Amino acid sequence: GTPNPSVLLALNLAGATGSNTHKWLLQEIQEEAVTRAQRDMMSGEVALSVLSLFSSCRDPRHVQALGLTVDLVQVLQQKMDEEMAVLEEEGIPKTTLYGVSLGALALCLAGAGGYQGASVILAKQVLSPDSHLSVDTRAVAALAMTCTYGQTDLQDLQELLWEALSAVANGFLDEQEEGDGVIGNIYSTGLALQALVATGEFYAPRVWDCAQAFAAVSRHDYRLPMAIAQVLPALVGRSYLDAADLDCATRMSPNLQSTLSPKLQPSLSPKLGTAAVHRAATITVHYSITNTLQGRHFSYTTEVQVPDGSVLLQVLQAAQEKEPDIFSFQTEQTSWGAMVVSIHGLAANQNRRTYWQFLSGGVPLQEGVGTYKPQNGEHVQAVFSTY
Repeated sequence: GTPNPSVLLALNLAGATGSNTHKWLLQEIQEEAVTRAQRDMMSGEVALSVLSLFSSCRDPRHVQALGLTVDLVQVLQQKMDEEMAVLEEEGIPKTTLYGVSLGALALCLAGAGGYQGASVILAKQVLSPDSHLSVDTRAVAALAMTCTYGQTDLQDLQELLWEALSAVANGFLDEQEEGDGVIGNIYSTGLALQALVATGEFYAPRVWDCAQAFAAVSRHDYRLPMAIAQVLPALVGRSYLDAADLDCATRMSPNLQSTLSPKLQPSLSPKLGTAAVHRAATITVHYSITNTLQGRHFSYTTEVQVPDGSVLLQVLQAAQEKEPDIFSFQTEQTSWGAMVVSIHGLAANQNRRTYWQFLSGGVPLQEGVGTYKPQNGEHVQAVFSTY
């Protein structure tokens, strides 16, 4: 798939910079930047590339690869200008507030213009009782606002940011206590922990029980590199805010893989025990697709049999094989794995802010189709939705 700058950023923050994989990933990200940044990268993608290059001790203003050169910071400023223009006109960004937050953070760390205005909007969104921002968005917004708070001398702006950051940080601490260490869900917790690492002064004198949160993520079997990449920085006491502060003169650390105990390495691979060898049972999954939002409405349901332990993507494939005229679908590869972008010929559309949402028992799934494993008799729904 597309090289993931979040993975490179996490490796750098954790000090794992000596491997051939790290060098390969850095080169791939530079090649992606010079060929795609101006053409079809969104603001959040460009921002993550800027952060990953900062943490790699590379100048994002002068990225060279394949005989081409690009100023990623300038590209990001242009894309953030577009985000802000749409925000001012329509009240929503061109992409997402998550992407705007990443953009503001990267511009702030780069010492470029455009991040203060974005931080003001993020602070007002955080404080608005009607905004209902996700944990992920609040977390990255907090990192951006923390950077801005440290860079501005404007008292009114500092007061606004202090109020917003205190609200986010204390809200995360409350959610952690209620969720036994989990903030939002197990996949949003990584970014929330990064925010808590970075915002200590805004919830002081309250104390963060980081051991409870770290225990919660340690108990979970993370499989997607993107999920691991968001958790890892917090586990070493860092956040994306530290991307530009790493000591480049002493960065030649050994390959992290060589520091792992040989006894621990097999646990990184799927466990194949006797039960796994003999598990050939099938399960029945009920699967529905529904559209009451756009064009001709439809609702169809089927049931399929798949091997026990199958992921949801295999359920969709079985339904498509059974009734291709009804349950056809298309996916795109993202940093979070396969994402369903079209079902029954109806495609998600970023401009219309539509997407296919998957639910079980009326509750949105926390995992993607490539990792979620339905249970026998479960009813999974794909509902065409808006955000």
